[in-house]
Amino acid sequence: MAAGLLVAVLALYGAVIAAFWWFQRGLLYPGQGDAVPATGARLPAAVAGVTVPTADGERLRALWLPPAPGAGVVVSFHGNASLPEWHAERFAAGAWRARGWGVMAPAYRGYPGSTGRPSEAGLIADGLAAVAEARRRAPGAPVLLHGHSLGAAVAVAVAARIGADGVLGLYLEAPFDSMTAMARHHFRFLPAGLLADTWRSDRAVGAVAVPILIVHGESDPVIPEKYGARLARLAGADFVPLPGDHVSILGDRDAEAEARFRPSP
Repeated sequence: MAAGLLVAVLALYGAVIAAFWWFQRGLLYPGQGDAVPATGARLPAAVAGVTVPTADGERLRALWLPPAPGAGVVVSFHGNASLPEWHAERFAAGAWRARGWGVMAPAYRGYPGSTGRPSEAGLIADGLAAVAEARRRAPGAPVLLHGHSLGAAVAVAVAARIGADGVLGLYLEAPFDSMTAMARHHFRFLPAGLLADTWRSDRAVGAVAVPILIVHGESDPVIPEKYGARLARLAGADFVPLPGDHVSILGDRDAEAEARFRPSP
């Protein structure tokens, strides 16, 4: 009886592992889909929908606002269950717009309006393409890389690849140090080695040679504060813990970030 129960438990555990392996990208990238949903975002008329081509042949839906002469461009990467509209609305208004900042906010491959299927390598390619397109549309304008949640990992990976030339810095909200660590946190019973996309920001951030500002909610249930703090220590970044959760902190330090990363006249 005991042996049979053990076999049944092991079989069930194996089935769970197999299911996780098969469906992991659906769990990691839940925002993927075909139709662009109504977001309720209020985008200024100057924000245009554009198409961003990637090096591997995908076509990304993106939102674009040109910068004023002498101003920078925020290239913003959304979270895994989000869309670019909210970030485009935010960076096209307030202190950012008053200072002439432009915005490039792409939807990842496989997300509404963009072709392809999401993966770590694919999203990094998307990030590189978004920066290249922003530079093509606004030659000479310096870039500030912004990311929230998974988008912060995209921003770190992109920054590590493009270097410091023409990059003002990294503005990260609710980042993690690695997806491996997040998997251990949320799925303690599963081997972290199952992950196809490990998103090792802890390894990539050492190659980032620009100023970094990290903001994190003290009550974040999705990515607990300690994971953002860990990345900040590795990066030598400024770390700002705030009362709030994974979403409520968004934009809370925008005035500080805008002033800090504003291009010199």
